[in-house]
Amino acid sequence: MELLRKNSPPVSSSGEAGRASAGMINKKTLRDRLREYKRSPLSALLHLLVILAAAVTAAALLFIIVYILVNGIPNLKPSLFSLTYTSENVSMLPSIVNTLIMAVLSLLIAGPLGIFAAIYLVEYAGRGNKLVSVIRMTAETLSGIPSIVYGIFGMIFFVTAMHLGYSILAGALTMSIMILPLIMRTTEEALQSVPDAYREGSFGLGAGRLRTVFRIVLPSAVPGILAGVILAVGRVIGETAALIFTAGTVAEIPDNLLSSGRTLAVHMYQLSREALHTGEAYATAVVTLLVVLALNTLSALIARKITRR
Repeated sequence: MELLRKNSPPVSSSGEAGRASAGMINKKTLRDRLREYKRSPLSALLHLLVILAAAVTAAALLFIIVYILVNGIPNLKPSLFSLTYTSENVSMLPSIVNTLIMAVLSLLIAGPLGIFAAIYLVEYAGRGNKLVSVIRMTAETLSGIPSIVYGIFGMIFFVTAMHLGYSILAGALTMSIMILPLIMRTTEEALQSVPDAYREGSFGLGAGRLRTVFRIVLPSAVPGILAGVILAVGRVIGETAALIFTAGTVAEIPDNLLSSGRTLAVHMYQLSREALHTGEAYATAVVTLLVVLALNTLSALIARKITRR
């Protein structure tokens, strides 16, 4: 037996063999690639166009970020973070507070509505249902409407008809209508990406549809749902036209939800429009980038913790 063990060759695991074979298949030398491109010039052209498009996109994004940082960081000063706004210090602290309130309130309104609507469309509505196609077409139409139209609607309905006035609540209600299609569509796609085997396994173990959705399907779709939430937060923070017509431009920390207030994007627009505080407008842009980056990082950490569980 010992002689057999010594003379027998070592047996590699199937996983290692699969990885080795995959590595050999995917590993191509430059000469092999050039031969392939010689045989098919169109594939070489498409490969070049893809690389060029990726490079142009990355270069444009990098240029915008560097340009904002170079022009904004030298203009950051303590007076910009004063508690009270004046025409001398043009403090952005009230706008930061208003931005956070607006983002959280808009997500609290639109988030549950969009997620539960997507759950109904994917998990409960039958395939080929006419109502589903109507809802999807409506959501796609709403996502293509310019923000100024939402602003005019919010001013007519929330500000005037509902007597909310220029307030944080009117702005949040308008923004929730704007981001609702985005959250609904991204959640729907995230739910559709969950394999049907998960649902079938849960049903086979005796779980009901509701338990399957909330214990099996939703946790698996959390990264995709949070991606939609991140996009929605970015749209709320960067919006100006709709909020000027609904939330107003008062540079103060609001006493309540019926008080008027400007967000960072509106604050930046007002400073650049007056042409007296261009440097402070660039500094506001830097802070806006940092706020968006912080919220995106927080969302990514939450998604990672949920998926680990």
